[in-house]
Amino acid sequence: MIGSFVIIRCRNAGVHCGMLVEIAGTSVLLSDARRVWRWSGANSLHELSIRGAAEQGTRISEPVAKILLTECIEVIPCEKQAEENLSKSRWSKS
Repeated sequence: MIGSFVIIRCRNAGVHCGMLVEIAGTSVLLSDARRVWRWSGANSLHELSIRGAAEQGTRISEPVAKILLTECIEVIPCEKQAEENLSKSRWSKS
């Protein structure tokens, strides 16, 4: 999965997406990483990894160059459609 666009679920840091750089135990290094604060249009992270999220009701942050996430409990590779969808920041008022 190294070099792939993934969704990461952490025990205490929430949900993130970005390019997987490294995995070491439960620590994951992502580049071009965004936090997914909330989403609509998908029931679970599995569905989010296939299609992405709806435009309305979804909150995705601006990217950071790199982030080291600890206590990761799930690493999900994304389909191309989901990668394109989740690579856009959105912070609408709805």
